[in-house]
Amino acid sequence: MPGTRCSEKYISHAKEPVISTAPSPRTSFQTHPTRYKHWRLRCEGELATLTMAVQASGGERPGYELKLNSYDLSVDIELADAAQRLVFEHPEVRCVVLTGALERVFCAGANIGMLATSTHAFKVNFCKYTNETRLYLEDASACGGKRFLAALNGTASGGGYELALACDRILLVDDRSSAVSFPELPLLGVLPGTGGLTRVSDKRKVRKDRADVFASVAEGVKGKRAVEWNLVDALAPLSKWKEEVARHAAELAREVVPRTGKGVELASVECAREGEHWKYTHVAVAFERAVRTARLTLTLPSQTGPKDAAAARAAGSGWWLFQLFRELDDALVNLRFHEPEIGLVLVRVVGDPAVALAADAVLTSTSDWFVREVAHYVKRVLKRVENTAKSFYAVADAGSAFAGTFLELFLACDRSYLLADDAARVTLGVSGVHAGLYPMANGLTRLQTRFLAEPRRVQDVLAHAGRTFEASTADELGLATFAPDALDWDDELRLAVEERASFSPDALTGMEQNVRPCGPETMETKIFGRLSAWQNWIFQRPNAVGEKGALKCYGTPLRPEFDFRRT
Repeated sequence: MPGTRCSEKYISHAKEPVISTAPSPRTSFQTHPTRYKHWRLRCEGELATLTMAVQASGGERPGYELKLNSYDLSVDIELADAAQRLVFEHPEVRCVVLTGALERVFCAGANIGMLATSTHAFKVNFCKYTNETRLYLEDASACGGKRFLAALNGTASGGGYELALACDRILLVDDRSSAVSFPELPLLGVLPGTGGLTRVSDKRKVRKDRADVFASVAEGVKGKRAVEWNLVDALAPLSKWKEEVARHAAELAREVVPRTGKGVELASVECAREGEHWKYTHVAVAFERAVRTARLTLTLPSQTGPKDAAAARAAGSGWWLFQLFRELDDALVNLRFHEPEIGLVLVRVVGDPAVALAADAVLTSTSDWFVREVAHYVKRVLKRVENTAKSFYAVADAGSAFAGTFLELFLACDRSYLLADDAARVTLGVSGVHAGLYPMANGLTRLQTRFLAEPRRVQDVLAHAGRTFEASTADELGLATFAPDALDWDDELRLAVEERASFSPDALTGMEQNVRPCGPETMETKIFGRLSAWQNWIFQRPNAVGEKGALKCYGTPLRPEFDFRRT
């Protein structure tokens, strides 16, 4: 739409990009709307439209075509980028319409050829990443900044319908053929990404008998029955499609309080890779492959940076706290997809704790939309840590700065090792962020989750807000798992690393996903708990991925052969 800032910047699809047939050595999770191959982003005032126009030849790797708007990781990377840019670069947008560019098809879901030729680890990480992207849309709505309308211009199958389920409202075209469906069970011998069934039952509260039927019929449900069963919210005839989309989008936009001020452009996150080292501006990763371990070091700047919301917004994506967590997020997804044999990550934060506490003072003292969105972003990255199938040990020794927001990272780790040595002067700190700025997937703070059996301890810790304290106090407060002295420090840490490296990675993944979000169950904890259990199991069963399994036989003349014994 001419004359709008978003369209001027982003609508640049006149020429199709050249697609290399050579496999990419490393998937990049950094992109920009001018480089999108699969989505078109258009903004006009308070409304934005994300149109799914998947380029069939633009898959993440060679060997399959993305027909019928089917998708792979490359498509979801662009969607995640678009969601983030809409939040930060376009505060004026109050409703985002997701629709498709093909006739009679919104999205056919995850590409079957991609799934059939992917490693097990890739499939599970892919499901996890797509669910995190959908949760990003839901979080953007829950936090008040955006509403999302799924304008299904045609059939939405599998992951395509899962994307629609992440939106606030689903509008389906009433053309006598378009439907919503979860065909994974009858056609592929798997399940709809775990997030699909969970959102149908927990979010849309579809009756269990209807959900049973819905997940069992490959052709799905359409028309009035889809509305009656609450699978979609409304229908629109093809003759009035554009008018009805505009009406529903305007209704959703009115639910959002307008935001004032210019958006903040997101600079690219850069990483230099040399040998066994990744180096960002604030984040570094070093690998010790002999013990299947990575050392993740976050370095705070020497200066505190912005002291109020205006200065933070002026710094934009260069605000060191925001930049650091964007770098950490990129490191996490790269560790997931590109370093499957790394099982343990040792986390250090180095610098002056006062710098961290100063940034937290900005986060907790304003209602400015940009500062609030940075806090929501940090919240999601911390959740990404907890949803990553690797063990995390926080290591607090001389020079550590686990304070405030970074104490949250300390608490997010599976274990924390604290050097109890007066000479080392290890310092931690507490701030107001622990009172609820970064809730976990279970809806509780990390302190509440840590002290489920001793809730009084939460207030004991919060009583130190705004202050730093030494290792002995941190240990007394219950913040450390182990606090060895200088004499035992090296040996205890070494033995802990060697022990973790010796355990079954499958068992560790199951254990960690069970104990990390303890306490109340939510839709979000169910999604990732089931993903770890269901997908790790079903995606390895011969009924799905064996030589005569449903995924391997799909699209061929062969019929799958099942082992019909129930387990």
